[in-house]
Amino acid sequence: TKESSGDQPVVLVSSTTTSNGESASSTPKFSEELRVASQLRKFTFIDLKLATRNFRPESLLGEGGFGCVFKGWIEENGTAPVKPGTGLTVAVKTLNIDGLQGHKEWLAEVDYLGNLLHPNLVKLVGYCIEDDHRLLVYEFMPRGSLENHLFRKGSLPLPWSIRMKIALGAAKGLAFLHEEAERPVIYRDFKTSNILLDADYNAKLSDFGLAKDGPEGDETHVSTRVMGTYGYAAPEYVMTGMW
Repeated sequence: TKESSGDQPVVLVSSTTTSNGESASSTPKFSEELRVASQLRKFTFIDLKLATRNFRPESLLGEGGFGCVFKGWIEENGTAPVKPGTGLTVAVKTLNIDGLQGHKEWLAEVDYLGNLLHPNLVKLVGYCIEDDHRLLVYEFMPRGSLENHLFRKGSLPLPWSIRMKIALGAAKGLAFLHEEAERPVIYRDFKTSNILLDADYNAKLSDFGLAKDGPEGDETHVSTRVMGTYGYAAPEYVMTGMW
């Protein structure tokens, strides 16, 4: 079936517990402590307000369960806003405190993307945590999401060579998370709206709000609250809650 841009992460089953006894109504267990990688830049809210030209509608790139994403411009190696069309172009994601995702998902995004570096993962440039404001700053992906290219009305069909390039890039991103990262990561929200494309159609996975640590050492599986998006989560995961 056709995917709509309104697809949001949801709890996929209504059972009260998973195999590890975790309640389906409980919150995913992410660290309350903000673990920040040294390379991330810390922005002030006023910096990002100016960088996006006051979050004006013309700067809006998209909207999802987390909040709105705006286009902005900052210094190449700093945090100060610069004139549009100069410096480093970024995407600024704002947390909607009344949205489907909250502070813990924001923390997960900073924790995972702040520490994971790979050509097929979107780069997190920095963050802002100030009063009630929670914002994330990413590299700007000029060709948007794969979802838009596949499902947006009026979009030109992608050539098969580009489709294969995107599929391979997305698979490499997942393989890195599962097998090559210092600690295995379960992504839990693999779908076309979370696959972003750079100017050369290189695929990069984004949105790590639902990510969870994978099995390590002698562990073979991890039991979790079943999360994801209808139609995209693996059937065996939906049935068992185990990765």
